Amino acid sequence: MKICTVIGARPQFVKAAVVSAEFAKHKSIHEIIIHTGQHYDPGMSEIFFRELHIPPEKYNLEIGSGSHGMQTGKMLEAIEKVLQDEAPDYVLIYGDTNSTLAGAVAASKMHIPVAHIEAGMRSFNKKMPEEINRIIADHLSEINFCSTKNAIENLKVENLGKTGVLVGDVMFDCSLKFAEFAEKRYDPFAKFAVEKNGYTLLTCHRAENTDHKKCLAEIVKAVNKISEKMPVLYPVHPRTKKFLNEYGLTFSGNVKLIAPVGYLEMILLEKYASFILTDSGGVQKEAFFYRVPCITMREETEWIETAELGWNRITGADSKKITAAFADFAKNKPAKTSARPYGNGDAAAKITKVIAKV
Repeated sequence: MKICTVIGARPQFVKAAVVSAEFAKHKSIHEIIIHTGQHYDPGMSEIFFRELHIPPEKYNLEIGSGSHGMQTGKMLEAIEKVLQDEAPDYVLIYGDTNSTLAGAVAASKMHIPVAHIEAGMRSFNKKMPEEINRIIADHLSEINFCSTKNAIENLKVENLGKTGVLVGDVMFDCSLKFAEFAEKRYDPFAKFAVEKNGYTLLTCHRAENTDHKKCLAEIVKAVNKISEKMPVLYPVHPRTKKFLNEYGLTFSGNVKLIAPVGYLEMILLEKYASFILTDSGGVQKEAFFYRVPCITMREETEWIETAELGWNRITGADSKKITAAFADFAKNKPAKTSARPYGNGDAAAKITKVIAKV
């Protein structure tokens, strides 16, 4: 069976690493990687690919950044040409990016069946581009591999129940595999002069926060307050930095702004943080995997299990709610739990088993 895998962003490369490793064990599966070029991460060096056994892409479409419509349109055109040349039996997509959407649309219009990993997730906020991408991708997919029982239920509500397969979360596979690898090779704590379990990690990049002065000002206010209790480490993206400067917002001296870090350093910073403040979906889950209390600066979360089990507080960009959640976590650490709502770390193996039988 020939499978064309469409990926374009760092988290998709990481997830593909564990799935592709499983595919490689099956002689019946021949995988071709198509990299749209949506994101380029310098942390994804040749050594990274080689040591983590991420197969190199056969195609790099080099689409780059742009508006949602422009970027998706260029991807659609380029992916279609590759699919014409390769004529795969299946197209595999991940998550909810523009690359995901373009891969799903291109394949479905050519009557090539689609398999979607991390399907069925819903924030129920259609102002998020990711929500539109994931809904369309699910509806165009023959097989929807779901991370959680809630994702399966979401598909049932949309009359897609027959397409859903519960396999667990590929990101959990990654967290188990790559944390040990990272421990042996990286020491971000010495690099950034922070002590393990002695800092708060901040990530903030979503447009709903960064593109609105009031929201970003509330977050800065809360972070400065929290930094009075312990140091805050913030890998800040250039785009967010631009808005901070434009709005005239400044962090206190106990907030350390650093350049974005690679995946392996990032998971170590997550694992050994005392607390995490974020607006990222992936970071919410990784915080839970490593059992680090997380405050999510959004109005909703797709990963409701993290909140239901007490390890995630949803505050929005509200300084009072953020600081109150931090104070509560500081006094009352979440109860220990052995619950594994995201599976047992064998999602990639389960996905491969299904694909091999198609």
